[in-house]
Amino acid sequence: MGWTKREYITQALEEIGLANYVFDLTPEQLQSALRRLDTMIAQWNSYGIRLGYPLTNNPSDSDLDTVTMVPDFAHEAIITNLGIKLAPSYGKVVMPETKTQARSGYRALLERFAKPSEQQLPGTLPRGAGKKDTDRPYINPPSDPLLAGDDGELDFN
Repeated sequence: MGWTKREYITQALEEIGLANYVFDLTPEQLQSALRRLDTMIAQWNSYGIRLGYPLTNNPSDSDLDTVTMVPDFAHEAIITNLGIKLAPSYGKVVMPETKTQARSGYRALLERFAKPSEQQLPGTLPRGAGKKDTDRPYINPPSDPLLAGDDGELDFN
């Protein structure tokens, strides 16, 4: 089961030293933190970092108890970067270790998602000058099978 948006906010506030203060937060403060979290993830989406975080079109539609389904490798980056974004609102100074963890976590996400997706060559691409087969002057057309485990391809008719 994935983390909720509330858990990210709670952990980010704990990261900046507000662990005992979390229970005294007003609903307005939680909603403000939720908007900061949503905008941070939306910005990351624009950079190609797709984490499975559910974004809404309207900020008022976002819910603190929504399960996010973010993969485990992204938790630290989200928590520390959100903590850095929330710290000025609470008059806190971010520790250098938190800044270092946030930077390295964000860079790891960028590296993970910077790989280009694999693509098949189109069937209209010529085979090249070295291929003298006149029957098929173009490369094989791409196949798009869905693998169904060890049983082989899954075919939709």
